[in-house]
Amino acid sequence: MIKISPSILACDFANLQSEIKKVEDAGVQYLHIDVMDGIFVPNITLGPCVVSAIRKNSNLVFDVHLMITDPIRYIEDFAKAGADIITIHVESTFDVNKAIEKIKACEKKAGISIKPNTKPEIVKQYIDKVDLVLCMTVEPGFGGQSFIPETLENIKAVAEMIKESSREIDLEVDGGISPKNAHLVKEAGANVIVAGSAVFGSSDIPQTVKDLMA
Repeated sequence: MIKISPSILACDFANLQSEIKKVEDAGVQYLHIDVMDGIFVPNITLGPCVVSAIRKNSNLVFDVHLMITDPIRYIEDFAKAGADIITIHVESTFDVNKAIEKIKACEKKAGISIKPNTKPEIVKQYIDKVDLVLCMTVEPGFGGQSFIPETLENIKAVAEMIKESSREIDLEVDGGISPKNAHLVKEAGANVIVAGSAVFGSSDIPQTVKDLMA
């Protein structure tokens, strides 16, 4: 089953609650929450207080993507704020296993993410511990970027690892995904589609969501 996870990075923050309701009414399953610290990536977004505020008005699965250095410092804070899935970058910490264990100790689903130029083989050592693997299809840090076609090879490689593991693991993709190219990542093995500009910038959000899922 294909799941859509609209990224709030692309929404109108002045009307955050109504923006989230639009995608919830359109039938999406997840809400992708990009957390950036200005160090691991060259941008700053939001913190646990925002997650806590929007949690009160939404029943969506909160898919929290930590693009921050040494993420273990904030895992508990985001868990308490209402995250359902917490994903950390393998490039952001010296001890990925410790971060995964911390997420699990908070009774949340654990995800790991790789940048476009990170070799997918690194995922293999964590495949028996995670619930989600996120393959970035743009360089993390800013919304509205163009999809990098070469990342399809990363998606295919991770899809094969998941298949070999015989575990139920979501394979998520994030960056430049729209109804025009979503078929490429789905054919490569992805089942969770992050889309920011394509969804929140659409004049017909329900139709765009349907097109992404098709």
